[in-house]
Amino acid sequence: MIVRNVDVSRTCAVCHRTLLLGERAVRYSPGGGEWVDVCALCTLEADEHGWIKEGNPMSPVVAEGRRRRRRLPHLGLLEQRRGEPEAAAEPLLRRLSGPEQAMLEAAELFNESPFRRTVSGIAKSLGEPRVSLVPLSGTNPEVVVTAAWEISWYQYRVVLGSGQPVRLADRGYEIDDLDERFKVWNGSLDAAGKVVPDIPRI
Repeated sequence: MIVRNVDVSRTCAVCHRTLLLGERAVRYSPGGGEWVDVCALCTLEADEHGWIKEGNPMSPVVAEGRRRRRRLPHLGLLEQRRGEPEAAAEPLLRRLSGPEQAMLEAAELFNESPFRRTVSGIAKSLGEPRVSLVPLSGTNPEVVVTAAWEISWYQYRVVLGSGQPVRLADRGYEIDDLDERFKVWNGSLDAAGKVVPDIPRI
């Protein structure tokens, strides 16, 4: 009998998580060409992006009401990009600094990305993570978002103003492996699993 090593490693095209051996995945075509695997947790996300599910005769239609609206978690003195001001439940009583504005924008972009589902899904198993949002200096505004548990951590780079602003930068198992500057725990997850920066109101 001949035994061959077969590479069965598959990755979800939405959350980029490596699928477990035997885990069911749904096949989608993002642009009507090649087919990719999507894990069961991310099928709704793929449908909302208009990806074509294998076996469907036509592209799914996304209902107008389900299209996402961009919202900032703390609107205070900020406005949405479309220019429509929105009142916050607890308005900020001071002007936000540049780094604080960058943190709010990064949290908004991260919460609209598929990676939010990854972090909130892990939180259901491991509990609430420690969260940090660290703006980096440079010509292109960039914020590092880190979610860490006792046995695992994920780190994302959010490039403000980019077409694809959020990407997984690194992950690991020991919090001690993180650079000290990313251990400033200045955020949290809300009840919906969204990242919220801890910004003082006054």
